[in-house]
This record gives sequence, C-alpha cells and structure tokens, in this order.
Amino acid sequence: MRDSSNPVMRGVVRDNQPAPYAGFNQAIPGAQQAAWQAGQQNNPYLSEQGFAPAPTTGRQITVDDVVVKTGITLGVLIAVAIATYAAIATRATEAAQSSLAMPLLAVGAIGGLVLVLVASFGRKQDNPAIVLSYAAFEGLFVGAISFVFANFVVADGVTAGAMIGQAVIGTLGVFVGMLVVYKVGAIRVTPRFTRMLMAGLFGVLGLMLVNLVLGLFGVDTGLRSGGPIAIIFSLVCIALAAFSFLIDFDAADKLVKAGAPEKAAWGVALGLTVTLVWLYVEILRLLSYLNSD
Repeated sequence: MRDSSNPVMRGVVRDNQPAPYAGFNQAIPGAQQAAWQAGQQNNPYLSEQGFAPAPTTGRQITVDDVVVKTGITLGVLIAVAIATYAAIATRATEAAQSSLAMPLLAVGAIGGLVLVLVASFGRKQDNPAIVLSYAAFEGLFVGAISFVFANFVVADGVTAGAMIGQAVIGTLGVFVGMLVVYKVGAIRVTPRFTRMLMAGLFGVLGLMLVNLVLGLFGVDTGLRSGGPIAIIFSLVCIALAAFSFLIDFDAADKLVKAGAPEKAAWGVALGLTVTLVWLYVEILRLLSYLNSD
C-alpha cells in the first residue's frame, strides 16, 4: 500500500496494512519474506506470528464510514470556528477584537499541532477523542485567523463575509475537483508522483521555517508580505495541498479495499481535515493579499 504525503494518513496506512491469506507468505522466497515480516512487525491488526489477521470484534471500514467520520470532524471544526468568529466580532473596538483573536489563534494553532504530533507519532490516528479535540482546536484557529485576515489585513470596503465565503467555496471546489480527478484517473498516483509531492512539501516547509527564523531577526524575505513573491508562494502551497488530496484519496481507497477496521475511518478523517484546513488558510491568505491596500 502506497504511503501518503500527509503524515497522519501515512500512519493510518502503515498501521492497517493487510495480512496475506494463510499460507501465502510461504511462497515468498528468502529475503523477500524477511522484508515482508519486518514491514509488518508494528501492525496492530496482525497476530503474534505476523502472518494471519488478528481477530477483530468490529466490522471493516467502508466508504460511508469515511464520509460520516469526516463529516463529524468537519462539523465540530466549523461549529467552533463560527462560535470563535462571533465571540471576537462582539468586541466593541478593534483593539479589543485583536486582544482576543490573537490568543485564540495561538491556542488553536499550538493545540492542533500538538494533537497531530501525538496522533502521528503516538499512532493514535484512529482515536475519536484525539480527532475531535483536534477539530475543536482547529476551529479556534480557523475562526480567529478568518477574522484577522478578513477584517484587519484587507482594505477598507472589502466585505469580510464575502471574502470568507470565497475562501470556503474555493476550498470545496478544489476538494471536489481533485476527487473527480482521482475518480476518473486523470492523474495516476504513482511512487514517482508521491516522491515529487513529498519533495515539494519539504521544500515549502523549509522555506516557512527559514522565513520564520529570519523574521525573528527583522529580516523580511517577502514570503508572507503580500507582494508578488508571497502571492506565488501561496499559489504553490495551494497546488501542493490540492495534489495531496489525490494521495490521501488513494490511501483511503486502499484501506477500504484491504478491509481495515472501521475505526481507521477516524484516521482518514483526521488526515483529510489537516489538508482541508491548510488549503482553506492558504486560499484565505491569497485573497487577503489580493484585497489588501
């Protein structure tokens, strides 16, 4: 099963590799059999011998499970985001709004990041409590950053609701578009495609870190300043997020075909939500550049 560029989805796939049928491994010669066993050592859904599926009490994952769990996760995120935006908007002055928005933004971003790391490295991607807690933290982040971009960054006369609506429509459009691209097979998810996308993601992450470090010393690289470089960088991020959906769809499809346990749907929901939030924020950021003074 192919790894995903999304670290959360990659963990879900790794932990739900299908076991071969009884006796199948006996046909694998020498080194290949040893390699197969090594790759399955950490699979919690295999028996101690490593060749037969461990008995499960639940049913296997279906497409409906993925849709429902993703819908629940996004529902929590959206509800918290709306409540956060409304709470900030009720403040009387811009200073009061900023004093509430920035802490909520920081808490949401840090809390979401911590939970993603716990889920990824602690192999708890299928834990609904962690997934829904992540959605709540990301709701704080999305609500606060939406208010900041739509009210503090843009020029006077730009309607916050219209800009946020454009970002939401753009995010949904990209998601649906890439789902159609995957379903019709217009772009094949191959190991080479995955490697190229991973290289792009690491490159973008490296640039972000460099920009952050230099920003601490007062150096403006233009990466997030709203100029031509910033616009190009946001377009690159949007493209990478869009192509990441293809690999995540492929990983989810493979899990369904492999008969992974039903709870793996929570991991798929978490991975898709991570990409959706990144895509939304980058589209919102791009719109704020285009509508700034």
